[in-house]
Amino acid sequence: MADGRPGWRAEIRAAIEGDHARLGRLVPFVLHGLIVFSLITIALDTIPDLSDRTRDFLDAAELVVVVIFTVEYALRIVSATRPLRYVFSFWGIVDLLAILPYYLTLGGHFRIIRALRLVRVFWLFKLVRYTRALDTLGRAIRSVREELIVFLIAALVVVYFCAFGVYYFENAAQPDKFASIFDGIWWAAVTLTTVGYGDVIPITTMGRVFTILVLFVGVGIIAVPTGLIATALATIRREHATKTEPPPPDRLP
Repeated sequence: MADGRPGWRAEIRAAIEGDHARLGRLVPFVLHGLIVFSLITIALDTIPDLSDRTRDFLDAAELVVVVIFTVEYALRIVSATRPLRYVFSFWGIVDLLAILPYYLTLGGHFRIIRALRLVRVFWLFKLVRYTRALDTLGRAIRSVREELIVFLIAALVVVYFCAFGVYYFENAAQPDKFASIFDGIWWAAVTLTTVGYGDVIPITTMGRVFTILVLFVGVGIIAVPTGLIATALATIRREHATKTEPPPPDRLP
């Protein structure tokens, strides 16, 4: 603006994002509360044998929240510098999916249509968007994305190798449990991630020895990406601290 003040679009964006000069974080705080409230109502709505009065309250609460989020979605579009870019962005799609199921189910009583209302869980992603600490996590992941991709490919190779190995050792002893390498892939996935459901376990000596080796490898599979992201987070934190710390005072000669 010519007088130095931001335009109305910038004012709306600042208010929604919590950067407004007068409103501060009030708007995101209210939206946070509405999202948490809506998630609670989603859980309550799944309780069987609720009274009609409770159902009416939950329906009314859902309507109020959806209307507010619809207004928010519209304001984000009209205040965006490039509206279409926002509409087709990740967060734009999340915002749309958070309200669209309600409008699709208006007047519908078919079970498959009513089930769409469970998609309201996308409100949980709306809660995530206001957590600025996740921006730092996103930067950390992006900074090590090449290493993570390489590690993911290596992990898939290890999973297949382990699936082949357990199939080789256990197929003859347990043809019903390890009928194919695909059964071995399930075992390898739950074993390498140290989940260990116990639904499929080796019973041969060599199968158990092989499992011990796989378990050691599984510890590394969990530790490597965690270490990469943790190191990246520490680096970003140090960079932020360096930028924000005050300059040293001038020394007198």
